[in-house]
Amino acid sequence: MREHLEIDRWMVLGGSWGSTLTLAYAEQFPHRVSEIVLFGVTTGRRKEFDWWFRGGAAILLPEQWERLRRALPVSEGNGDLIEAYWQRLNHRDPEVRTQAATAWCTWESSTLAWPPDHELSPRYRDPAFALAFARIVIHYVRHNAWLEDGALLRCIDVISEIPAIMVNGRFDLQAPIGWAWELNRRWPKARLVIIDDAGHDASHTSITRELIRATDQFARKST
Repeated sequence: MREHLEIDRWMVLGGSWGSTLTLAYAEQFPHRVSEIVLFGVTTGRRKEFDWWFRGGAAILLPEQWERLRRALPVSEGNGDLIEAYWQRLNHRDPEVRTQAATAWCTWESSTLAWPPDHELSPRYRDPAFALAFARIVIHYVRHNAWLEDGALLRCIDVISEIPAIMVNGRFDLQAPIGWAWELNRRWPKARLVIIDDAGHDASHTSITRELIRATDQFARKST
């Protein structure tokens, strides 16, 4: 019998909310992670949730935020939109659920790419998908992703020796570049690649190219 079992280590990749999950996984199981690739970087802090989900970004996207707010009855649109949309996404009337999901996903669509869009992204045009997406997003936001505020940044030393490449659009309004910049300052082994003409959409040609370059680079090192 072998006295010591070898533990496989893997490159982990995640973008947007997935970057928060990637960081949480890596900090919990650093012995399982060989390299990390992130894009549209988020770290699960309260101010990040408040920026996109509670009106912070409205200073840059006033028309889109107002449309999201006005999709609710007046009595609900002036309060916490997260709670209001949660109630409507789980309403007994399927038409109410569908209208809420469409309104929420139209807001989500606004900055997938740069410049901002005013239409519903094709990815949300399946009503069943839109409803499931909106429910999952708001469920996590209501619970602050079950993360203590700032915990992932405070514990970054756990993964400080794991090499990483982060890719972020300079005009990413869902995950502003300052969040990736702050993480990069605390992570000696991380490198930040800024895409000057991109937003949040990972299908942007330059973001895709840099992600392929990053994964190829780490794959070569492991062979």
